[in-house]
Amino acid sequence: MSTTRNRAGQAADRRMSERTEPAAESAAKTVDESRTVMAMQMQPTDANIWGNVHGGAILRLADEAGGAAAIRHSRMRCVTVAMDSMTFKQPVYIGDLLTLTACLTHVGHTSMEVEVRIDAENLRTGEKRHAGTSYLVYVAIDDAGRPTPVPGLIARTDEERERWRAAAERRTRRGGRGSTTEDTEERRGRR
Repeated sequence: MSTTRNRAGQAADRRMSERTEPAAESAAKTVDESRTVMAMQMQPTDANIWGNVHGGAILRLADEAGGAAAIRHSRMRCVTVAMDSMTFKQPVYIGDLLTLTACLTHVGHTSMEVEVRIDAENLRTGEKRHAGTSYLVYVAIDDAGRPTPVPGLIARTDEERERWRAAAERRTRRGGRGSTTEDTEERRGRR
């Protein structure tokens, strides 16, 4: 009889945990649902005396674009917890139009990695340059400032799946939790 009660109790516990599971965890989203594009023309206040835009000004804009993508994905407040890398490939000058394209590459339980591609365009000549790429990690927080679960991420294309794999490797190098294949497959929201 105790075995029957035990099983019934376990089933009740499972039903209770299913009911109390945060809604954010249940609905995975595609990469495109949170993709964010920001553009800004670089001003003299963004640059040094030679006309090169400060790396810090570009980093600030990358953080803003990445944060917007993370908020769009989670629909929660988000805080920056890491800038995994930033590679400057080309200089950016006063007058250039800087376009930042941010998209999610990976999600954990409460964290999200966002890739921000930075392109510069000389508006007079039309020359476009890939100025750099940055990877940032955000954590969604609730109104009390505690980490809160985020939706899974649906990778639909081969490119998105490759970005997921590369992001999972970066997460493992950073020492992030939940970097096992089972966890990443589950969080990706595969159907």
